[in-house]
Amino acid sequence: MDHVRGIGGYFVKAADPAGLTAWYRDCLGLDIDATGLWRQEAGPTVFAAFESGTDYFGPGDQRTMLNFRVRDLDAVLARLRAAGADVAEETQEMDGVGRFGWVTDPEGNRIELWQPV
Repeated sequence: MDHVRGIGGYFVKAADPAGLTAWYRDCLGLDIDATGLWRQEAGPTVFAAFESGTDYFGPGDQRTMLNFRVRDLDAVLARLRAAGADVAEETQEMDGVGRFGWVTDPEGNRIELWQPV
């Protein structure tokens, strides 16, 4: 039997698709080409289901959360704050896993940033 081999894409509805794409490119550094293709670095990907009542994804009815791996969480969060992004004040550390921080994109989607150990 064949199995999935990775995440092939992440698609999000937006009131301003071009603006949101530009935000991900400019604020998070996604090197997205004209077709939306982004060649990311190899690394771990976590798939985890949460209880439906969790507040981990932030306020509201967001049902999924995108998580990006970063090398230097503090530097990325500082750059996002300097750009005026909605960055959560708190960060979290999990022994053996790494550090986490959060930013909310211009369309209100909470995104997790992960600096693996």
